[in-house]
Amino acid sequence: MTDDEYVYDEESGEWMPASELAAKQSAADTVEVRDAVGNLLADGDAVTLIKDLDVKGAGQTLKRGTLIPSIRLTSDAQEIDCKYPGIKGLVLRAEFVRKR
Repeated sequence: MTDDEYVYDEESGEWMPASELAAKQSAADTVEVRDAVGNLLADGDAVTLIKDLDVKGAGQTLKRGTLIPSIRLTSDAQEIDCKYPGIKGLVLRAEFVRKR
């Protein structure tokens, strides 16, 4: 689409350039994930646990201060997908981690 094409935005009820509408929609699709302190998290960040967490199904407790080396963000603003030795499919809540 070129800037000469105008499209109708259902949300605002206005006509706007197609490129502007596409940029607005892509910004709305991104999810901001923040840690317990308020730092913005991104894929690949290392995080540290701020609280002891019992891992359901693994019979294991992750202690406060445990380093999780590489995280992946999900579509949920509070869930972080990560890998940890001995635990498959570990999902942590963002409120229990701090960016390294």
